[in-house]
Amino acid sequence: MSKQPMAEVFGFPTDNNSQTAARNREKRLCPFNNKVPNCTKDKAQDPLGVCSVFEGENRENIAITCPVRFRENWLIAEDAAEFFFPPKTKWTSLLEVRLHDKHGISAGNIDVVLVAYNEKGKVIDFGTCEVQAVYISGNVRDPFEHYMKNPAKKAKMDWSGQPNYPRPDYLSSSRKRLAPQLLFKGGILKGWGKKQAVAIHRGFYNTLPKMAEVSKAQADLAWMIYDLKRNNKFNTYSLVRSQTVYTQFQPALLKLTTADAGPVDKFIGQLQAKLNQKLQNAPDAPALTDIVITE
Repeated sequence: MSKQPMAEVFGFPTDNNSQTAARNREKRLCPFNNKVPNCTKDKAQDPLGVCSVFEGENRENIAITCPVRFRENWLIAEDAAEFFFPPKTKWTSLLEVRLHDKHGISAGNIDVVLVAYNEKGKVIDFGTCEVQAVYISGNVRDPFEHYMKNPAKKAKMDWSGQPNYPRPDYLSSSRKRLAPQLLFKGGILKGWGKKQAVAIHRGFYNTLPKMAEVSKAQADLAWMIYDLKRNNKFNTYSLVRSQTVYTQFQPALLKLTTADAGPVDKFIGQLQAKLNQKLQNAPDAPALTDIVITE
């Protein structure tokens, strides 16, 4: 079995040697509706064109590592609009919209804002979609650059013996990225009474704490969960929504940002060990209570 860590490079599986795939690799193109035709991940002049990586021993699961990968056919916009707006609503999507709090301080950019408008083009409602790919632990640029030297021959290269083999880092992705995004940007949107959606792949969602589900009508936060399905005929992967989980914002945020407490005895044991070490290594000097002051 190949130990090639990368599932997709510049939009195509590493073993796709079609004319279109070769052109994308040569021109550094992004087929997933990036803001420009080229891939701009990591470095605009020298992009890291890895869209997704394999994970697990069986390599059947794929982790999406680039947020732009979720823009395939704008499925996420269509799915989010179904949650935000009534049927037959006129809407469009806006990308990278800056959000400020009441003091004018930036809370960051919203990945996708879906805007509903009337016959005169006036905004009548909106909802937001946060797109969350996964961080990588290890080094993915080294295998990428090695592969790009000769994609046709290195499609099934064995990278398993190399140091810092790249793997999805779900813990860092949730604690350092997803949770703060929902806390700051989501808090403002919740204050405005606006619905929100999060686009995420299944492997990432499965690492999150179990959140209480509600009906679609009761929800103000939808988790849109996607998979990448292999199309053997064309040797490509397609983004497919496999599930939508409806929750309420505040309980979901609390669950996401609250760590589960383990046994306190283990922590007390850790404190005892440190205390013992400190007492054993204490300098042989009198304590203040042992000093007698004479006039």
